[in-house]
Amino acid sequence: MTLAELGWDDFFAEAFAPYEAKGWFPARLIRETTINYSAFVGEDPEDVEEIDVVLSGKVWHDAETDADLPAVGDWVAVELGGENEDHVIRASLPRKSCFSRKMPGKSVEEQVIGANVDVVAVVTDSGPDHNPRRMERYFTLIGRSAAKAVVLINKSDLCPPEHNEACARELRALSADADIHVTSALTGEGLEVLQSYLKDGVTMCVVGSSGVGKSTLVNQLYGEEWQWTSEVNDVTGKGRHTTTSRELVPLPFGGMLIDNPGMREIQMWTDEQTLRESFADVETMALECKFADCKHGNDKGCAIRAAVAEGTLDLHRLESFLRLDDEILKLRKLAKKRQMTVERWAKRNHRVKARNLNDRIQLEKDEKGDWE
Repeated sequence: MTLAELGWDDFFAEAFAPYEAKGWFPARLIRETTINYSAFVGEDPEDVEEIDVVLSGKVWHDAETDADLPAVGDWVAVELGGENEDHVIRASLPRKSCFSRKMPGKSVEEQVIGANVDVVAVVTDSGPDHNPRRMERYFTLIGRSAAKAVVLINKSDLCPPEHNEACARELRALSADADIHVTSALTGEGLEVLQSYLKDGVTMCVVGSSGVGKSTLVNQLYGEEWQWTSEVNDVTGKGRHTTTSRELVPLPFGGMLIDNPGMREIQMWTDEQTLRESFADVETMALECKFADCKHGNDKGCAIRAAVAEGTLDLHRLESFLRLDDEILKLRKLAKKRQMTVERWAKRNHRVKARNLNDRIQLEKDEKGDWE
């Protein structure tokens, strides 16, 4: 395998140039554990090899947030260690794209799902997992990442064709830029369409709920049992296997996959502009509201509420837009509050250090005076 097959191009080569003079080597992270990373390193650009690497203290301290730390898919500069020495990540290269969400739970931190991703493939089905409101969240996050959105309505063999197509039409109506495909990882139907996105240098991130067939899909593409899977639960209709770690998997016919654990929460990590672009139809209607600060509730002259009443706008889509907008507003407030807290602690620590320094200087002066 070569660096170019891993996605190395002029963009990364230019960013890496200052580190090449230091004798470091480019590497792409393929796996992350609690103590280190695994990476493909390009000591020989035409024959990369897999190694384990650790993070240098400088890279860790320079990161303002956890999202700034190296993640699966990132390109880094690595200093190779000698015998019985660690290989060390000395610097991170800029990202071309970044697919992320808000960290699950009450955290206000960003969680990177995959770095330098070209295509994000969301795996769902037309049965219990079909949820247009959740898919709107995916489309919004993918839009912010600068990756191509692809949706696989998987397990088509379990539902009538007309039902699968109805679900596909519903999702196509939510995003004109997304490619929607009906597939079956079990029978292989439609997988040749997915393979058309994958070629040398292209990275695809596979996401979706647990049990919708992500790991079976990876197995089909990889050509062997790369992930363990088991039979489907008769009650829930979901597979018992769930991916437990994020990993970049090179494919034998070209391209790479980032397989992800099933996502229970798709909380927003984006901005107003991306949200507006994802709901362009709602935004266009909002321009017709009587008042510029219309909240689209009971405001007089609200064009959006009028569209809902006339049946030209789906009420659920409006509610989704307002809910996502509210989440982004709350996230911004929480982040600002956290920033203020960090700044207060930083100022306090600075004052404490300054006071301790003054006390030490004064003590040295007193001791010097006593000596004299």
